[in-house]
Amino acid sequence: MSLIPRWRYMTDESKALTKRTAVSALVVLLVFVVLRSLVPWVLVGLVAWWIWKAVSK
Repeated sequence: MSLIPRWRYMTDESKALTKRTAVSALVVLLVFVVLRSLVPWVLVGLVAWWIWKAVSK
């Protein structure tokens, strides 16, 4: 059973649009997962930079 039951009736343009949408959604999801895991490290780096600037004065 196909994921999209009417896939064989879709035009080539519709199939291409569907594939592009799926790839875009996967890329957005991947970027979200990666950025979500990097946020704590960015915050730690920012705090370390603030401390470095305060100590170096």
